[in-house]
Amino acid sequence: MHWYKITPLDLLLFRDCKPFSPGDGSWAKGLFPPMPITVFQAMRSLLPQTNTENRTQRHLSFLGPFLLDSQDTLWLPTPKDLVCLYPPGQDRKTATDNWSQIQHLQPIPRDEQAWKHLAFDEEVIDPLVLNQKWGGNISPPKPWIKAEALFSYLTGDKNSTNWSKQDFCHHPWKSQVLPHIHMQSDKRQVKDADGYFTEVAVRLEDGWSLVAALSGDILSSDNIVRLGGEGHRALVSPLKADTNLQEQLNNLIQGEPTSQRNFAYLLTPGLGLFADTRYSVYPQAWKEHLQGCATDKALLWGGISTMRKDLNDKTKEEPALLPQRAFVPPGTVYLFNGTLPANQQVLPIGDVNWLKTFRQLNYGKLLWGRRN
Repeated sequence: MHWYKITPLDLLLFRDCKPFSPGDGSWAKGLFPPMPITVFQAMRSLLPQTNTENRTQRHLSFLGPFLLDSQDTLWLPTPKDLVCLYPPGQDRKTATDNWSQIQHLQPIPRDEQAWKHLAFDEEVIDPLVLNQKWGGNISPPKPWIKAEALFSYLTGDKNSTNWSKQDFCHHPWKSQVLPHIHMQSDKRQVKDADGYFTEVAVRLEDGWSLVAALSGDILSSDNIVRLGGEGHRALVSPLKADTNLQEQLNNLIQGEPTSQRNFAYLLTPGLGLFADTRYSVYPQAWKEHLQGCATDKALLWGGISTMRKDLNDKTKEEPALLPQRAFVPPGTVYLFNGTLPANQQVLPIGDVNWLKTFRQLNYGKLLWGRRN
């Protein structure tokens, strides 16, 4: 795997997966960081062309993208099971860094009196809770964590008192709204129907870039690629990493579990698995092995209902379901009861081509840790 630095030369626009059409109130939200396949396709365009026979083979591997700041510090999504505890009287909204300690969410202590008479749905795993009394405010930490701090978290070296304010940071980008209008051909007026819509792009702060790994070797040193929508460009160049950064990147590629591991951190977007009538953030086969799961996104239906013309009677409309994939957000944490599942990626099991692509691009990759 070769690591590359991707520096935006303009703002970036990655539309989310929701169906969209112009009209009144049309607002197309942006998605950032982009999905792995978006960055992979851009980087693959820089590789030498192969013949038709080899082009059908899924021989390329990919990992990323992640964030890199101007000091070449690697940043990853913050684990979803961490919470900041603020002293009584401290406003968490105006003083984000003034927390006094950081704690892990833990499985419900059913042997304690406070939880003895509460019942939960047996079809799902129990929720995770803050297993201590606290008189102040509680809030998640900032959304990005230094890779160095994350690895200390995975090895169990981080406790409630040795976290640093510098271990976390806000989103290093700003949103930029892009309005679009469609004029009438014979007048200087906007069309009444389908004439106006808005997209939301992002602009990375100065010095920040994306970093990703590709098994293919991009021969030239500096390359310009189209990345995302609207023809926006980015500079792709080999990453010159020092020893510390290279070690962290190697840890991301490996991430294999051992017998001493009892929880997992989701490094890249996982694929929500369909169960009954909705998606789940964990495979159902994992349920008997799970003590808890910490995430921040509910995965409901696999599509959005719309109305379309009845094929037999054009005067009638019928509901239609637009199929979509639901993705589990990076940073999701899974706590196991001592036995690890056989499938150790947040992906379905199978040999179909589309699923092989997800595996090659390292969707649903887990980093394993140990917690006492």
